[in-house]
Amino acid sequence: MIDDSDGDPIDRTGDEPPDGATPGGCRGGRGGSGASDGGSAVGDEVGAGDGVAGDGELATDGGLDAETGSEPRIQFYGGKWASTIPIAFFIVWAIFQSGVLGIGDTNGLVIGALLGTILGMFFVRGDWKAYADTIFEGMTQRVAATAIVAWLWAGMFAETLQVGGFVEGLIFAADALNVGAATFPAAAFVLCGLLATGIGTGYGATVAFVTLFFPAGVLIGANPVLLFAAILSGAVFGDNLAPVSDTTIVSAVTQDADIGGVVASRFKYAIAAAIPAFIAYLVMGSVLSGASLEGSAALRESATAIGLVHLISMGVVIATAVAGRHIVEAISWGLVVAVGFNLVFGLSSVSDVLVFTVTEAGTFTSLPFVAVGETASVGGSLYSGAIGFFPLIVLTLLIVSMAQIMIRGGGFAAIQEFLLDSVATTVRRAELTMVLGTATINGMITINTAAEIAIAPYVARIGEKFNINGYRRANILDANTSALGYIFPWAGGVLVGYQVMVGPEGLGAEYGPEMVVNPIAVVPYVFHGWFLVIIFLLAAVTGFGREYIPDRTSEEVSRA
Repeated sequence: MIDDSDGDPIDRTGDEPPDGATPGGCRGGRGGSGASDGGSAVGDEVGAGDGVAGDGELATDGGLDAETGSEPRIQFYGGKWASTIPIAFFIVWAIFQSGVLGIGDTNGLVIGALLGTILGMFFVRGDWKAYADTIFEGMTQRVAATAIVAWLWAGMFAETLQVGGFVEGLIFAADALNVGAATFPAAAFVLCGLLATGIGTGYGATVAFVTLFFPAGVLIGANPVLLFAAILSGAVFGDNLAPVSDTTIVSAVTQDADIGGVVASRFKYAIAAAIPAFIAYLVMGSVLSGASLEGSAALRESATAIGLVHLISMGVVIATAVAGRHIVEAISWGLVVAVGFNLVFGLSSVSDVLVFTVTEAGTFTSLPFVAVGETASVGGSLYSGAIGFFPLIVLTLLIVSMAQIMIRGGGFAAIQEFLLDSVATTVRRAELTMVLGTATINGMITINTAAEIAIAPYVARIGEKFNINGYRRANILDANTSALGYIFPWAGGVLVGYQVMVGPEGLGAEYGPEMVVNPIAVVPYVFHGWFLVIIFLLAAVTGFGREYIPDRTSEEVSRA
């Protein structure tokens, strides 16, 4: 009973579903119905780092708690809406800095977040202690830590592959396979999508591909902006579709749906967006000219195939992650293999991986990882791969804390109630508000998993009100948070790739300013992300793929 009509003008609140099913859940005999207070029943067990508890409600220590139905913990002059001041100030700052001035500096965004947080304090009624405590509460959210850990591990792994000649190996392979500048962005989109789907983290895939595939593509003549956008599109694909992705897990369990069924049901949407995106990258790759880098011709001539041995290193990560091991374990095994290959095949020295630089020769300077230099320091791929993300880590903690202020101050609940009571009056409008609501929250909470956890109770409430199936709700929730998390220029998915370019030993420092892309420039070219949002807007308007709660249960998924 899939509704492919152009919408249902009837308010289905209180409708008696077919077959005597009870509104509020789609999982049959597993886990009960969705919570009537805006929460959602959660499955038995989910992967580590997903920010979801197994006791029937969103975890207060692992995800953002929307606190629907309770009084705000922080009172503001101006009411609940004043709690949005810190994050609203940050968004205006980010737009002015990135869009108007064209400055894509993560450090500048950190200052904007700090000033926004301080500004909000002056609107607090009474004691500021609750406000200050909420800042710490937000910064200790597990959802932020999950993203940070992924960046650190992926950064070390990607940088170790880079010093091991993987970029040169990719250039050699591109020449041998006749993958030119025009087709490289389309190829990067497909390959990044496959990696992100395999390892379950779009952030990790972005780090790896910007570190390795991006310079290889630019050096053979691909347009830097288009190539960066293609990598982000691949990350969107994997984040949205991977069974082990945080966003997939959160979208499924918060909407009372099984993960396997959710992945199977969203495949048609992902492919419908991926095919035109692939074509768009082929077309635009021929239209947009590449950058001219000094020495790129010489590098292409000297490129050798030996660096391609690190395809095995990446394969180890993918295979370990697909086998169900934690992403930290998967990348750690890949890192061990990569270091081993570097040393065995002479691709890099020990000091390229880790080096302690001292100012005077001594007993330990005979060790391969100790060197003598003008200033004392620590270096190598492990160090540079991790240290480059520190500004982004600080920004992430501040963004999540600002989101928590909005939640504790009641602003988030006010947005939800307004949409639920005033906008979502029919099934069609309900689904449109799900799409636009997730887009709005993702613009504020730019870490996609955090945004998804925050908006999930609202999506569950409105879905249960209009009898919308959990699979449908999960797909709407995940598609938009996955897509827009790699489109907004201040979003975590974009900034993690940008940070690889501008870090202390980033691509800009190594190859030149042509390797640095302003985050605002990629917005129009993240084709898969935009197509995914458009597809769900059209699906909400036309009713394509719409299912109601009695239409399908999790037991039926295995037979579908």
